[in-house]
Amino acid sequence: MKQNDFEKILTKFKAASVDGKIDIYTTTEGLNREQYRELLMWFPRTDLDRLEKALG
Repeated sequence: MKQNDFEKILTKFKAASVDGKIDIYTTTEGLNREQYRELLMWFPRTDLDRLEKALG
């Protein structure tokens, strides 16, 4: 995904609730490995189990 588009997604991701973050993480197409990693850096560690279930 182009960096400018990713920056928009990242801004939304940072402001989103945990459910919103899960939705963005699981439904956004075209992200590369590094972009997924960057999103994970902004995901609350205490809720990783919820993300794992959603990816499941």
